[in-house]
Parts: sequence; structure tokens; C-alpha cells
Amino acid sequence: MMVPISQAWTVATYVLKQKLAGRKRYPLVLMLEPLFRCNLACAGCGKIQYPAHILKAELSPEDCFRAVEECGTPMVSIPGGEPLLHPQMPEIVAGLVARKKYVYMCTNALLLKEKLHLFKPSKYLSFSVHLDGQKEHHDFAVCREGGHDIAMEGVRAAVAAGFRVTTNTTLFDGADPNSVRAHFDELMAAGVESMMVSPGYTYEKAPDQTHFLGKARSRRLFQAILSNRKKSWEFNTHPLFSEFLMGKRDFECTPWGMPTFSIFGWQKPCYLLQDGYADTFQELLDTTEWENYGAKSGNPRCANCMVHSGHEASAVDYNFGSLKGFLVTAKKYMFPSTYEDAHAMKLLNEWPKATHAPLVQIASPVKTAAELQEVSGD
Repeated sequence: MMVPISQAWTVATYVLKQKLAGRKRYPLVLMLEPLFRCNLACAGCGKIQYPAHILKAELSPEDCFRAVEECGTPMVSIPGGEPLLHPQMPEIVAGLVARKKYVYMCTNALLLKEKLHLFKPSKYLSFSVHLDGQKEHHDFAVCREGGHDIAMEGVRAAVAAGFRVTTNTTLFDGADPNSVRAHFDELMAAGVESMMVSPGYTYEKAPDQTHFLGKARSRRLFQAILSNRKKSWEFNTHPLFSEFLMGKRDFECTPWGMPTFSIFGWQKPCYLLQDGYADTFQELLDTTEWENYGAKSGNPRCANCMVHSGHEASAVDYNFGSLKGFLVTAKKYMFPSTYEDAHAMKLLNEWPKATHAPLVQIASPVKTAAELQEVSGD
């Protein structure tokens, strides 16, 4: 299934209004982080390395609604941490749906099956399940044996209950493109609406600093994965962003395209970097030195970034920035390409099979269901 027409129309008309109003910088998706605590401790994550009093803090529903209204975007992504640990998450989601915002609630799905009854299916709500690959690779990536099976149970339960379900796959050095493609087949067979795939980012606080991809390796990997694709695969990303990952296009980062609001306020400059905070969204736009970010700025922290939160908005802006951009994108949607590429197929066939060291299960702050409820206040 593709993204609902109503959602595509809402986003298109929103962007056109920004363009007609002459706004150079406008948000596309609000990254709303109501909490940082999680029931996983992934080695590549830089979002949970906070002291206990920070991990216990939460945004209230009113805080969330105020940020959404202030930002004005039609789409809201709710990452974390693990949003299902927030005791008022059903209220937050219901409030956003009532405001006709398209919500992607990101989750590792360890609690999805048991929490599903707290939500109502809606075209405005999608569970975006974090799955980093097939069973062995996902469990290794999240440092949790059995995590893949639990997450897939949650996916199937949500699909069976009539919810929109998408997935988010983050790739690091050592990813096996053949396994990733098999992973796509499994997700489509499970009934997910669409998939998103993106390279990981080198979070300064991440425990593992050795497995992040540089740009050259990212392009080689995504060329192997996304070329010669199956017609059955549906992606929840702009087609030009996929071409950017494959090395077919060059987009500069649009850090204001997916602004982040958390317990600290509006994060400068983007979801990935923490260079201070602003009290209001307008202050974020006015006081951030945007010229200091992006690959062309020379900022070493931006040199290898190809993450969707910085570059997919660039693809959308190109889409609506000129008649050429509009026609190019329209063609991509009307006549989707499978990107036949003999060199990429050769890469795929010759790619060495990935091997992992024994899985190291990093202890998370909470382990049992009772402990999860105690920490979340549920």
C-alpha cells in the first residue's frame, strides 16, 4: 500500500503554501521527543545516555500540543526513547489525531502488542516500527536477543487490528545488502504499508563509535540494496532521497526541515546534533547559525551524514522548488523505476556474507514488565 492520497495531498498543499509565501526555511516534519528513556540500550544510539533524572522526565500532552501548533507541520514523528513507556502516550496520539496531524509513532515494538488496545486505528496514525534487519542482525544491532521476534509479533498484531504500520531500518557498517533485501521481503509479507531505510549517524554519546558508515561506503551499500529492486517493495521515503542514498543525486542538508522538540526545548540545529536549545520555534529559526551546518559548511560532524532527517526535506524542497523538480518527481511517482543496474547486481552477488561476533546484551535500565510500568508511572 502507498501513503494515503489524503496525506500526500495535505503535505503537497502545505509545501506549496510555504513556497508561495516565500518562506526559505519551513518545517516539514516535527520530531517530537516526549521522553528519552528506553527499554533497549542499543550500541549505536546516542539518545539514552543521560542521567536517571533526565530519563525519568517527560513532556506533558499540553507541551506536545503546544509544540505542534507552534511548528505548524502536517506530520509529526514521535521518536524517543521508547514512546510506549510514556503513560500518557495514548492521550498525546489521540490529541494529535484530533488535530488531523499525520502521526508516525516510532517504537521498537517490544510493548506494542500489549499496548495496542490503548490506540484506535486511523488514517492519521501509523506505528513506525524500528527493525534493523533480519533476526540475527536486528538482535545484534539492538543488543537484545529475541527482540526481532517480539517486534514482528507486534507488527503482525497491529496490521491485523487495522492499524497503519511502517518500518524504519537503520544501517551501519557491516550490513549485508542481500540480507537487507530479504528483510524487505519479510516486511512486505507481514503486511507493512511501507518501509524507510537510512544510514546511521555518528552520535557522540553512542557506545559504539566504530561501525558508522562514511559517505562512500553508504552509497556503495545503498546502490547494492536499492538498485534492481522488486516491484512489491513500498518505501516511505521520497524517491529522490533514495537516489541520494544511491549516489545518483547530491543534496545539501536541510536541518530545519525536521526540527526537534524535547524536554529541553527546541534543539539546535537538528535531530542529530545538540548545540543548544531555543524556547520557541521562531527563536530556533532566527538564532541558529544555519551556515555552520551541512556538508558544505566544513563542519566535521556533518561530513558523513546522509540521514533522512537532514536530507529528505531537501528532496521535497527540490520537488517543489522549480518546474523541473516537480516534473522529475512526478515522473518518479507515476512511473516508478526498479533501477536496473548490472554493476549493482555484480556488487550484490559478490558481497561478502556478514558475520557477527557473539551478541553482547547490554543491560537496559528496565527489564521486566512490572519494572517498565513502575518507571513509566503506568
